[in-house]
Amino acid sequence: MRTVKLFALAFLLLAAGRSQDRQDWTHFVRIGGHGVSLSNVDQIVRSATDTFVFGIEVDNDIPGRYESFLDPTEKLKALRAVAAKAHEAGNYAFVYIAGTECITANAASQAHSMAKDHPDWLQRKITGEPAMFGGGAAFWVREGDEDVWLSPFAADWMKTYLERVRQIAATGIDGIYVDIPYWMTHFKGWGDSWVSFDDYTVAAFKRKTGLNAKTDLKLGDYRDANFRKWIDFRIDALTDFMRQIDAAVKSVNPKCKTIAEIYPGIEDSAVRVGTDVNDLYRVVDAIAHEYSTGGRAARRTPLTWFQDMVGMYSFRAFAGSKPTWMLTYSWENEKQIAPGEAMKNLAMGQLMAGTNTWDARGHVMSGSNDIETRKVIFQWIRDHEKVFFLPRLPIHPIGVYFSPKSRNYFSKEFIDSYRGTMMLLMQSHLEFQVVTPRTLDAFHGGVLILPEARCLGKQELDVLRSRFNSGMTLIVTGETGKYDETGAERPANPIHKLLGIADPVQEGTGTSRKKFLYYPRCPGGEYYAQLRKEFNELAASGEYQQAQFERLRTAWAAKLLRVSQFKPAVEVETSPFTSTQIAQVDGKIRVFLANFKGLKASQVAQQMSERNVRITFNTGRKGSVYVLPFLGEVEKLAGEWKNGSLTCVIPEVNKGAVVWLD
Repeated sequence: MRTVKLFALAFLLLAAGRSQDRQDWTHFVRIGGHGVSLSNVDQIVRSATDTFVFGIEVDNDIPGRYESFLDPTEKLKALRAVAAKAHEAGNYAFVYIAGTECITANAASQAHSMAKDHPDWLQRKITGEPAMFGGGAAFWVREGDEDVWLSPFAADWMKTYLERVRQIAATGIDGIYVDIPYWMTHFKGWGDSWVSFDDYTVAAFKRKTGLNAKTDLKLGDYRDANFRKWIDFRIDALTDFMRQIDAAVKSVNPKCKTIAEIYPGIEDSAVRVGTDVNDLYRVVDAIAHEYSTGGRAARRTPLTWFQDMVGMYSFRAFAGSKPTWMLTYSWENEKQIAPGEAMKNLAMGQLMAGTNTWDARGHVMSGSNDIETRKVIFQWIRDHEKVFFLPRLPIHPIGVYFSPKSRNYFSKEFIDSYRGTMMLLMQSHLEFQVVTPRTLDAFHGGVLILPEARCLGKQELDVLRSRFNSGMTLIVTGETGKYDETGAERPANPIHKLLGIADPVQEGTGTSRKKFLYYPRCPGGEYYAQLRKEFNELAASGEYQQAQFERLRTAWAAKLLRVSQFKPAVEVETSPFTSTQIAQVDGKIRVFLANFKGLKASQVAQQMSERNVRITFNTGRKGSVYVLPFLGEVEKLAGEWKNGSLTCVIPEVNKGAVVWLD
């Protein structure tokens, strides 16, 4: 057994080394945004150096502005200059461009605009209304401007768009950052439109499925098989749009990175706008997530902080060896909150989740709410970047299955179940690993939870059957397996057959040879529902009922994991207001602690300290234990060795900390 453990450890260390070798500048960015022209290139690069920015975003959108879509000459000159200056300073620069959006300035007084010249390229509602807007539709659309959204199936538009992408890549810029490659469903009056029904898109759907999108499907009816085909088609189309952009970039400059900015995360908004980040990570080099379930950091409750952590941990799982950037916002005129405190909380949560931070002024992409605080944060990240950004490898995790098809067709049921399960593990301080269809075959943990994973395909079922027959414990909840990967209901549930469940309304427990837990109702979903109730009462009263919260968490954790006989490699004793991730990083077992205790939306941004946090490493390995407090310095901790375990106590955790066994 000891030989097996040593072999496994050696394998993890080798894998960590290989992953580390593959990491480039995109994994270590500390981003600042800037508008760029030939006149301010020197100032941008100098400012980045002075404020510890690594990864300079510049904005001179070429294809998203009709004037430069037609003639990009002047903007290309600025990009060549900023790329050269950034490289001289040992930095990297990437440029913002729009995805499916294009703005014509002062269109009302111009003879030509995108819509006037090419009305057939525009996305359209099923009623024929074009995706064309004026000032006030969004904060970036000025009065008199024309804002349109285009179909990626408009071949003539795509031909010019991809040529502009190749010209940008040829400037020597290090990355092309594609913003909002969406189907227009996020402006007022378009939320239920499920566009686009322009001639090009309708024809493409016909070629792929044989169906007429205008007549053969019931919009918004998830029970309709043809509507589900429309959902899949729209997601595939935008994934392919980004794939074509990346291919164009790499054809000219193989080192140039393709980055997508996406606001939908794990929820149903991904289905509506058609950008599934799980799919997109396959075809781009990085994703910048403009994601926040709780709004700006200054306005978040502990519950919404946990929701955001679940989202970020999921993104990291989707990304695999690629980096995850967060374009999120800390503060905007919250009178009782100091900007610097909100900025620190935001950066802390993102670092503990292993993501790169980009916190701009208010709700834009440039500037900072407090430049001095940003300098402090960025310098500290620079000094400790390997702690947070080197690959995090599993040790002995509980797997939680993210099912994209279940999210696509049964969004609320799946997300509530998945989110509650993740929160339960995070707040119970148990090691977890998000597992997806792409990583299922490689998952070798002892326990896998399937939270309302209703839609499973044959390949997924084959892997689950193999793992279950080999001894993996499956925890199955709700209607997992009831539908196939197209969303069609099966005559019999293959998961029930695999587990030998005769009565699907009764809880079930496996044998000593084949272990499983089956819950007709999902403990994760029910925990999340109770958690929301508890936090709503907490927010209303202002009182932190830790004992009550602790009883709630303990009861549901016991239910979820009973008889699974899970034995953690690391045990953490602290309150459920702390989110915990456990992983192997750079050959060391690390514990990432994010404390949200005492935070109140728009009122309090300074946490109540967690005291006497106790961590036990059950690895059979002696060593030294160290702690790195957020914005602090590394300290050595006293450890007690007993019966093959090493225990330490951290006297105080304020915002967050990383603890590791060396």
